[in-house]
Amino acid sequence: MTVLSVNLNKVALLRNSREGDQPSVVEAAKTVIAAGAAGITVHPRPDQRHIRPHDVTDLAALLKNYPHIEFNIEGNPAAGPRDNGYPGFSALIEAGRPHQATLVPDSDSQLTSDHGWNLAGDNAALMDWIAHYQSVGARVSLFMDPDEAQIERAKACGADRIELYTGPFAATAWEHGLEHAQSQRSFERYRDAARFANSIGLGVNAGHDLDTENLKLFNQIECLLEVSIGHALINDALNHGLSSTVAAYLQALHRDE
Repeated sequence: MTVLSVNLNKVALLRNSREGDQPSVVEAAKTVIAAGAAGITVHPRPDQRHIRPHDVTDLAALLKNYPHIEFNIEGNPAAGPRDNGYPGFSALIEAGRPHQATLVPDSDSQLTSDHGWNLAGDNAALMDWIAHYQSVGARVSLFMDPDEAQIERAKACGADRIELYTGPFAATAWEHGLEHAQSQRSFERYRDAARFANSIGLGVNAGHDLDTENLKLFNQIECLLEVSIGHALINDALNHGLSSTVAAYLQALHRDE
């Protein structure tokens, strides 16, 4: 069964709009855990627009009480310290000691992650980061497009898993519907990429713009281990309530086995 990790960035974004401590990222984590989520994801960015360094350490402390819940920290390993108090991605991994570090090739200026790694060049620095994060106890996942050549390079770099960037699949499904031939072709591309990754020993995660509707198709990928969902889930939670929204996502991930 595919597990759900809830990304809490948008909770922090709302909190930061008033520069207070509400809504509480920690309390949101407790709520989604109680509702059945298997993991907590954060993606602290250098501009600190949402998740901030204290959120990482606060969540790490909380999750010591939930040893069965995975902590996943996403970000660009090349992001170093900033004058605004951002300590650098590696420092956050060292402080938070997550179960999983998901490495994403985003720049400071990006609104959101929108592409996977291009590993065609020199990957020595990336390989060093991967080895370092593994040495402090993190499983390392690389954010990847559904490109088998690139996925093979991810394996060669020492990654444990990949996270398939699912934005293009979601956009096609929203535009045409799940039954449309274009949506089916997009799904098949991701399914084949996931199967290839699995065949060479990589675990497979997925994330970006997945929701309760498009998960009905995407979750047919048998080797899919984990989905990380934030924006769509929090948007639904505003309408339907957080606990019931987590339950809806878990239902969408259920397979008859």
